Amino acid sequence: MKVLLLKDPKDKDSGPDPYIKELGSYSLEATLIPVLSFEFTSLGSLFEKLSHPECYGGLVFTSPRALEAIKICLKEKNKNEAWSKSLKQMWNIKPTYVVGKTTASLVEEIGLIPQGEKAGNAEKLAEYICSSIPLESLTVYQTTQHPDLQESLSSYFSQQGIPASVAFFSPSGVKFCLQHIRKLSGDLINQVKFAAIGPSTAEALQGAGIAVSCTAGSPTPQDLAAAIHTALQPHSCSE
Repeated sequence: MKVLLLKDPKDKDSGPDPYIKELGSYSLEATLIPVLSFEFTSLGSLFEKLSHPECYGGLVFTSPRALEAIKICLKEKNKNEAWSKSLKQMWNIKPTYVVGKTTASLVEEIGLIPQGEKAGNAEKLAEYICSSIPLESLTVYQTTQHPDLQESLSSYFSQQGIPASVAFFSPSGVKFCLQHIRKLSGDLINQVKFAAIGPSTAEALQGAGIAVSCTAGSPTPQDLAAAIHTALQPHSCSE
């Protein structure tokens, strides 16, 4: 059976995408279609804040894209030197919180030690951090629809037909994809098992009138693949 994953592929240099690999272990044929494009913003303000660790009690990284923003800053020689010589060490005496394992691994790449990676979503991470700690947030990227999204979806449906399951990885993915999925599936949309990577994505689907067949227990390839596999079993259909 076919599964459509509405997410960006993993970086080319890091091997096959783990979601495709895990779904393959259940004999499910998965295809990735990128949903979002990212435009980095406020990079000057970002490094200015990173340059003053004395003003903050720690760092919170909400996604891998936030780490990409820092890596872009560190490509400049003078900023990289400042980070390596002193800033990294100064931040490392403070806590660095992350939502998931992917973000945690990227935090380690810039020399910091992540905490809270098992939380899995923002709500649980907030509980982990403790609600009484004051936070200052800075938006360093914005999401837009991937320029090839509509064409990619149309091509997939025309060549491979309607998938047994469609997995969404963010509320933004629901916003940008669902209208196209509905149009391409037509009356057969009720045959599709819709999966969500986490509770906020599931809520976005439900808010759009879609019945969610399964939600991953945690945002990992293993949990999502297992949830989709279970949802596709005959006994999991509604009576």
